[in-house]
Amino acid sequence: MQRQYLVLIILLCFSNFLIGQRSIEKTLEKLNEESIPYITVAELQQQDSLIILDTRELKEYEVSHLKNAIWVGYDNYDAHKLKLQDKNQKIVVYCSIGVRSENIGEKLLANGYSNVQNLYGGIFKWIEEDLPVYDSEENRTENIHVFSKYWGKLLTKGNKIIN
Repeated sequence: MQRQYLVLIILLCFSNFLIGQRSIEKTLEKLNEESIPYITVAELQQQDSLIILDTRELKEYEVSHLKNAIWVGYDNYDAHKLKLQDKNQKIVVYCSIGVRSENIGEKLLANGYSNVQNLYGGIFKWIEEDLPVYDSEENRTENIHVFSKYWGKLLTKGNKIIN
């Protein structure tokens, strides 16, 4: 009886690792305030005449990015370098899953841009929908820079790159 009880306790202790797998959804719920409205991958695919900003670091962008995305960075992001004529222009920001892009989206709003959305799940959700991403030479690739080992656990498709 005690042995069965001990096995049960051990299983309960490890159940968090077995059942409580990390997910993009749970990570966003925990880390984001939803201060920037989300746009889904499906919604973004149906949009025309918008500006897509990649808010990851340059090394991440060079591994892969969405077609026609403009790299703006994160650590060294400077809103004054972004010279968009129409501050009402629709802008979609993205990063790996949507955490850093929310922060840049807040900075855009603070600088007078009024129509900013955050790509829910970022480039990870994009690649999970089997949509194309492009490397620094604009060739289609399956490589995705995962930012860190922690974030890499959230990506279920593509070739994980960490450098």
